[in-house]
Amino acid sequence: MKICIFGASSATIDQSYISAVESLAEKMARRGHSLVFGAGATGVMGAAARGVKRGGGFIHGVIPEFFREEGVEKIYPECDLLTFTETMAQRKTMMEDLADAFIIAPGGIGTLEEFYEVITLKQLGRHNKAVAVYDLNAYFRTLEKFMAEMAQKQFLAEECRQMYKYFTDEDELLGYIEGYVPRNFSPRALKKVD
Repeated sequence: MKICIFGASSATIDQSYISAVESLAEKMARRGHSLVFGAGATGVMGAAARGVKRGGGFIHGVIPEFFREEGVEKIYPECDLLTFTETMAQRKTMMEDLADAFIIAPGGIGTLEEFYEVITLKQLGRHNKAVAVYDLNAYFRTLEKFMAEMAQKQFLAEECRQMYKYFTDEDELLGYIEGYVPRNFSPRALKKVD
């Protein structure tokens, strides 16, 4: 299975996030899965790549050309396949299309954008893939409270909160992805269209 991991590229985050994602990714590879990711060499992205490499898995990095040209981000040098896109939007679309499942690891605004995009696309019936949120150190606790508030105030259908699941344990997370059974959601019902 091709699993996309979204997460921080920052090299200054706490080492506990780096270690946990490396461990998850190594285990993921040892269980026969490959990685699709944003091709970064640092932060959570770099950790995912190093873990998969250590586990003997295949790594497909996807990154905009201007990142290389302008030195925006260090590219992980040991990708088995590296694809350059023209834009950030093309990068996201390619990762979304290639992936069979998604793991949302701690990250910043780019990671949140990726999370919301895969959930929005699932809500609209454009895919029905597993979405697992790796809630290390309760990083996503405030986000989940906000999602619950959106549902309580009718800005989000409660069923949308069933389209992803939170995990703190790497084995439970991988088990969820491997055993995921797609549910049928009605985009009209989720959007509460009359």
